[in-house]
Amino acid sequence: MTQYCTFTIDDMTFGVEVARVQEAIRFQEMTAVPLSRAEVRGLINLRGQIVTALELRRRLGLPDAPEGSTPMNVVVRTPDGAVSLLVDRIGDVVDVDADSFEAVPDTVVGIGRELLLGAHKLPGGLLLVLDTDAAVAVLPRSA
Repeated sequence: MTQYCTFTIDDMTFGVEVARVQEAIRFQEMTAVPLSRAEVRGLINLRGQIVTALELRRRLGLPDAPEGSTPMNVVVRTPDGAVSLLVDRIGDVVDVDADSFEAVPDTVVGIGRELLLGAHKLPGGLLLVLDTDAAVAVLPRSA
Protein backbone atom coordinates (compact mmCIF):
# COMPACT_ATOMS: atom_id res chain seq x y z
CA MET A 1 0.00 0.00 0.00
CA THR A 2 1.10 3.51 -0.82
CA GLN A 3 -0.51 6.62 0.62
CA TYR A 4 -1.14 9.66 -1.57
CA CYS A 5 -2.22 13.17 -0.69
CA THR A 6 -4.77 13.99 -3.38
CA PHE A 7 -5.81 17.26 -5.00
CA THR A 8 -7.76 18.35 -8.05
CA ILE A 9 -7.09 20.63 -10.97
CA ASP A 10 -10.02 21.09 -13.33
CA ASP A 11 -11.71 17.68 -13.21
CA MET A 12 -8.48 15.69 -12.80
CA THR A 13 -7.38 14.10 -9.54
CA PHE A 14 -3.66 14.07 -8.81
CA GLY A 15 -1.67 12.47 -6.03
CA VAL A 16 1.69 13.00 -4.38
CA GLU A 17 3.16 10.43 -2.01
CA VAL A 18 2.38 11.47 1.54
CA ALA A 19 6.07 11.23 2.47
CA ARG A 20 6.80 14.12 0.05
CA VAL A 21 4.07 16.41 1.46
CA GLN A 22 4.94 18.82 4.25
CA GLU A 23 1.40 20.19 4.58
CA ALA A 24 -1.75 21.20 2.73
CA ILE A 25 -3.10 24.65 3.56
CA ARG A 26 -5.54 27.31 2.44
CA PHE A 27 -4.54 30.17 0.17
CA GLN A 28 -1.74 32.37 1.49
CA GLU A 29 -1.00 35.94 0.43
CA MET A 30 1.89 36.01 -2.03
CA THR A 31 4.62 38.42 -2.97
CA ALA A 32 5.20 38.59 -6.71
CA VAL A 33 8.64 37.74 -8.06
CA PRO A 34 9.56 40.19 -10.85
CA LEU A 35 11.04 38.65 -14.01
CA SER A 36 10.25 35.11 -12.88
CA ARG A 37 8.84 32.35 -15.09
CA ALA A 38 5.07 32.35 -15.66
CA GLU A 39 4.71 29.23 -13.50
CA VAL A 40 6.09 31.05 -10.44
CA ARG A 41 3.07 32.73 -8.88
CA GLY A 42 5.01 34.27 -6.00
CA LEU A 43 6.54 33.71 -2.58
CA ILE A 44 4.65 32.87 0.59
CA ASN A 45 5.77 33.22 4.18
CA LEU A 46 5.10 29.92 5.89
CA ARG A 47 5.74 30.58 9.59
CA GLY A 48 8.99 32.38 8.78
CA GLN A 49 10.04 30.06 5.94
CA ILE A 50 9.99 31.68 2.48
CA VAL A 51 8.44 29.22 0.03
CA THR A 52 8.07 29.54 -3.75
CA ALA A 53 4.49 29.01 -4.98
CA LEU A 54 4.18 27.30 -8.37
CA GLU A 55 0.99 27.57 -10.41
CA LEU A 56 0.51 23.89 -11.20
CA ARG A 57 -2.15 24.67 -13.85
CA ARG A 58 0.43 26.62 -15.86
CA ARG A 59 3.08 23.98 -15.24
CA LEU A 60 0.72 21.38 -16.71
CA GLY A 61 -0.10 23.60 -19.70
CA LEU A 62 -3.72 24.12 -18.59
CA PRO A 63 -5.64 27.40 -18.79
CA ASP A 64 -5.66 29.66 -15.72
CA ALA A 65 -8.38 29.08 -13.14
CA PRO A 66 -11.64 30.97 -13.57
CA GLU A 67 -11.61 34.56 -12.33
CA GLY A 68 -12.38 34.81 -8.63
CA SER A 69 -11.31 31.27 -7.73
CA THR A 70 -8.80 30.91 -4.91
CA PRO A 71 -6.12 28.21 -5.13
CA MET A 72 -4.95 26.09 -2.23
CA ASN A 73 -1.38 25.11 -1.34
CA VAL A 74 0.12 21.65 -1.27
CA VAL A 75 3.57 22.22 0.22
CA VAL A 76 5.98 19.51 -0.90
CA ARG A 77 9.50 18.66 0.20
CA THR A 78 12.19 18.80 -2.49
CA PRO A 79 15.97 18.38 -2.27
CA ASP A 80 16.19 22.21 -2.41
CA GLY A 81 13.58 22.88 0.27
CA ALA A 82 9.83 23.31 0.44
CA VAL A 83 7.80 24.37 -2.62
CA SER A 84 4.08 25.14 -2.71
CA LEU A 85 2.03 23.69 -5.54
CA LEU A 86 -1.08 25.77 -6.17
CA VAL A 87 -4.09 23.53 -6.83
CA ASP A 88 -7.85 23.98 -7.19
CA ARG A 89 -8.93 21.78 -4.27
CA ILE A 90 -7.22 19.60 -1.71
CA GLY A 91 -8.60 16.07 -1.43
CA ASP A 92 -8.07 13.23 1.00
CA VAL A 93 -5.22 10.92 1.81
CA VAL A 94 -5.88 7.64 0.02
CA ASP A 95 -4.32 4.19 0.33
CA VAL A 96 -3.61 2.59 -3.04
CA ASP A 97 -2.46 -0.92 -3.91
CA ALA A 98 0.67 -1.09 -6.06
CA ASP A 99 -1.07 -3.50 -8.48
CA SER A 100 -3.50 -0.75 -9.57
CA PHE A 101 -0.61 1.35 -10.94
CA GLU A 102 -0.20 1.76 -14.69
CA ALA A 103 2.34 3.66 -16.78
CA VAL A 104 1.37 6.93 -18.43
CA PRO A 105 -0.76 6.03 -21.47
CA ASP A 106 0.56 6.86 -24.93
CA THR A 107 -2.46 9.11 -25.46
CA VAL A 108 -1.05 11.62 -22.94
CA VAL A 109 1.25 14.00 -24.79
CA GLY A 110 3.18 17.20 -24.10
CA ILE A 111 4.28 18.53 -20.75
CA GLY A 112 1.63 16.48 -18.94
CA ARG A 113 3.43 13.29 -19.93
CA GLU A 114 6.71 14.58 -18.52
CA LEU A 115 5.13 15.49 -15.16
CA LEU A 116 3.35 12.20 -14.48
CA LEU A 117 4.79 8.97 -13.13
CA GLY A 118 1.65 7.01 -14.00
CA ALA A 119 -1.89 6.47 -12.76
CA HIS A 120 -3.86 4.30 -10.37
CA LYS A 121 -7.29 3.02 -11.39
CA LEU A 122 -9.66 3.75 -8.53
CA PRO A 123 -13.41 3.12 -8.27
CA GLY A 124 -14.13 6.86 -8.72
CA GLY A 125 -11.74 7.36 -11.64
CA LEU A 126 -8.02 7.81 -12.22
CA LEU A 127 -5.50 9.06 -9.68
CA LEU A 128 -2.70 10.71 -11.69
CA VAL A 129 0.60 10.39 -9.84
CA LEU A 130 2.55 13.65 -10.09
CA ASP A 131 6.32 13.52 -10.49
CA THR A 132 7.10 16.16 -7.88
CA ASP A 133 10.75 16.56 -8.89
CA ALA A 134 9.80 17.16 -12.54
CA ALA A 135 7.01 19.57 -11.54
CA VAL A 136 9.40 21.82 -9.60
CA ALA A 137 12.23 21.52 -12.15
CA VAL A 138 11.48 25.04 -13.48
CA LEU A 139 12.95 26.48 -10.30
CA PRO A 140 16.67 27.27 -10.12
CA ARG A 141 18.59 24.76 -8.04
CA SER A 142 20.42 25.94 -4.98
CA ALA A 143 24.17 25.47 -4.95
